[in-house]
Amino acid sequence: MAQILALVEARLRSALGEPDARAAVTFLGTDRIEVLRFAEGDLVRYATLGMSAQPMTDPTAVVADPLRGPRAELVLTVRAGLAPTDELLRPLAVLGAAPQVEGLVVAPGASLDVGAPLWGGAPFTSVLVAEPGGLVEDLELDEPMDPVHFLPLLPMTANEAAWKRVHGAAALQERWLSHGTDLRDPRRSAVPLD
Repeated sequence: MAQILALVEARLRSALGEPDARAAVTFLGTDRIEVLRFAEGDLVRYATLGMSAQPMTDPTAVVADPLRGPRAELVLTVRAGLAPTDELLRPLAVLGAAPQVEGLVVAPGASLDVGAPLWGGAPFTSVLVAEPGGLVEDLELDEPMDPVHFLPLLPMTANEAAWKRVHGAAALQERWLSHGTDLRDPRRSAVPLD
């Protein structure tokens, strides 16, 4: 586990630079989840470290395979200085612990909801999990382990999350794109959904 996390942190550092802050949260009965903060110009990126230590397991599986199964870390990017986004550290750690706590398999297209604003005054309580492979390349591990995917998170308003449940993740992403929505703006309003 420690070796995997060392490789994951090295991949994050090679893609995003040196973290300027880190916080750790341990939930009862789970491994520690860290959140690293990377500042780059007017952007700040938050990445989990610890979610990939164990493979995610289908909650209906009789026995959890200690080696095989999807592995991931979460990455969220926002514009710096526009909102108290450092308050995101705990909610992001909660999302990173969800596979251990809830038996959740986090995959692209999924919605994750923390049930409260992601940071003070945020219009977002949930995120859309986007496709990996853009900002941070997948990390291949020795066989038979699956690679670690670095999944971007896109904050959603409550209305966007409801609309996504009906129309799907691809339709919501297309709507964001067609309206030129700045998904990194921590103060943005919901995209028009009519």
